[in-house]
Amino acid sequence: MSARPHDHHDHDHDDHEHAHAPPQPDDKVHSYYQILGIALKELLIEKGVVTAADVRRNIEARDSITPANGAKVVARAWIDPDYRARLFADGNAAAAELGFSIANTKLVAVANTRDQHNVVVCTLCSCYPRDLLGLPPAWYKSRAYRARVVREPRAVLAEFGTTLPDDVAVRVHDSTADMRFLVVPRRPEGTEGMSEEALASLVTRDSMIGVAIVEPPEL
Repeated sequence: MSARPHDHHDHDHDDHEHAHAPPQPDDKVHSYYQILGIALKELLIEKGVVTAADVRRNIEARDSITPANGAKVVARAWIDPDYRARLFADGNAAAAELGFSIANTKLVAVANTRDQHNVVVCTLCSCYPRDLLGLPPAWYKSRAYRARVVREPRAVLAEFGTTLPDDVAVRVHDSTADMRFLVVPRRPEGTEGMSEEALASLVTRDSMIGVAIVEPPEL
């Protein structure tokens, strides 16, 4: 499992208990960080560093991001071997080629293969490649997912409907405050003649987290 020390101060800290994944919506538990964030925002506005309108525009911009961004990266990696190599060598630079700027964090792309399946978690918080996937789902931030996917990844994947053969290794990647992971799922069979745009439409958020696979198109 890939892991680095956590220092999480700029992310959602929603949390809750649940019995199984996918979970139910989280309850707010990290009130300290919420209060700290509000206080920092108010101080910056008071000092004239930003305006309330600036804050609102940035929140709206972040909220408008969808997994379609990541899907475009995956689709390009499926059809362009040179881009795929660049993506695995430098995820930030490769994402920027498609117009997706990822600042202050390192993007690491990991590829699903016939022999290995990757799944991403943030064991202490909700670190997540928001510039490519948008807001994290509630289950990703839940305490149960964060704990169980490390201990029993196959069981958690099965609860999402993803059952892997015994000879496929499962690797869990732990996101940190300065590192994000993007799973590049396997390209489904029967898609050889599809356009890049059509391929991107097959890629789901959950497949880029690693709890699902990309299904072939319906005939």
